[in-house]
Amino acid sequence: MLIYGRNPVREAFRAGKTAEKIFFLKGERDARLSALFSEAKEKGVPVEYVERGVLDRMTEGGNHQGVAARVTDFAYSSLEDIFACAEERGEKLLIVLLDGITDPHNFGAIVRSAECFGAHGIVIPSRRSVGVTETVVKVASGATEHMRIAKVTNINDTIRELKERNVWVYACDFGGKPPKCADLKDNTALVVGSEGTGVHRLTRELCDGVVTIPEYGKINSLNASVAAGIVLYETARQRG
Repeated sequence: MLIYGRNPVREAFRAGKTAEKIFFLKGERDARLSALFSEAKEKGVPVEYVERGVLDRMTEGGNHQGVAARVTDFAYSSLEDIFACAEERGEKLLIVLLDGITDPHNFGAIVRSAECFGAHGIVIPSRRSVGVTETVVKVASGATEHMRIAKVTNINDTIRELKERNVWVYACDFGGKPPKCADLKDNTALVVGSEGTGVHRLTRELCDGVVTIPEYGKINSLNASVAAGIVLYETARQRG
């Protein structure tokens, strides 16, 4: 869906809609557009500058005010929805928290693995993280239709809430114990860090423990989605 105009695009961001791409009029200088540009970059939304004729055609002559955005209509869930899913299945909670994943291919692959290995939901931050875009849906191969995905304002606050609700939280990061040595059979949340910086320091400190996948090659760096898949498999294995 294409929306255009400064206020509609800004309100779409505020409402939590995920933008596939945002288009700005080339050469346009406006403080409100600059603020939208900053917000788009913070959210990891691809930005493209186009000529006026291109923007006019995209909006079919509408009053675009120098900006348009393609947004997805994906319906996000709440944290309560995820808890309710585990309860309905009669299972211990398994939830994945993504700490700043910005690559839609990684996100889509994590959604696919989470669904395959029985996770009840995924939580992403509303800022500095990719949302459910068309690319995510495509890479997930249909898993987004079966996976509850929640957007939260602050991942650390969510971790605190999970711990208050008797959920064990593990960061998937360096310097921990192998996943097979962690007890993943109880209510569990797995925190997967971003592609570049991993799990943020404060986020890691809030977790109950750290799990680290043993590596024996020379590269010593697993893709975020691959690492998530391995730990999710180990969790499913322990739960039988």
